Amino acid sequence: MAQQARAVATRQQIITGAARMFERSGFKGASLGDIVDRAGTTKGALYFHFRSKDELARVVIDEQHQAMRAMYSAIAESGAPALQQLVMLCHEMGTRIVHDPIVRAGLRLTLEFSGTDGPARPYLDWIDGTRTLIELGIRQGEIVETIDSPTLAQFIIGSFTGVQLLSQVLTRRADLEQRIDEMWSLLIPGISTSRDAGVHREIRAARWQPIAE
Repeated sequence: MAQQARAVATRQQIITGAARMFERSGFKGASLGDIVDRAGTTKGALYFHFRSKDELARVVIDEQHQAMRAMYSAIAESGAPALQQLVMLCHEMGTRIVHDPIVRAGLRLTLEFSGTDGPARPYLDWIDGTRTLIELGIRQGEIVETIDSPTLAQFIIGSFTGVQLLSQVLTRRADLEQRIDEMWSLLIPGISTSRDAGVHREIRAARWQPIAE
C-alpha cells in the first residue's frame, strides 16, 4: 500500500510539474527535461506513468476539465438562483486560475490544441453548462425570456475568456476579481428581469462558499 501511495504521489507530482512548465512555455516550448526538473523526479519515473509529452499534456487538460465539471456540480448544489450561480462560477473559476497551475495550464493547452483538434471539449462543456443555467434562470423568471440562451452562453464564456486574458496581460491577473465584477456589472442590467439596482448589486456580490466537511 505504501508503494502504491508513493506511485500516486509521484504521478501527481509529475502532472503538477508539467502543468507549471506548460503554463510557462506552452506545449512546444516545454521539454521533457524541463518537466522532469520542475517535478523533481526522473525521466524513468515520467515514462513509467506517461508514454509521451502529448499524453501528459492531455492528462493536464483532463484534470482541469474534471475540476471544472466538479465546480459546476458543487455550485449547483448551493441552491442559489441561476443568475447568482453564473456569477459564482465566473468568480470561482477566476480564483482557480489565479491559484491552481493545473487550471492555468489546462486552459492554455486547450487553446493551443484547438488549432489542430477542432472545437475544444472543455469549452463546449462550459458553454453547455452555462446555457443550462441560463434556461433555468429564464424558467425561474430572473433572466429575460426573449434572450437566446445559446448565444448568451457563448457571449458569457467569450467575455470571461477575454477578461481573464486581458487581466493576465496587463496585471498578471492581480485585478482579475475586479475585472470579472466589471463584466457582470455590464451584463446583469441587460439580462435580468429586475430593474432594481439593489438586486443587481446583490447578484454581483454572489460568491460560492464550499461546505466544510
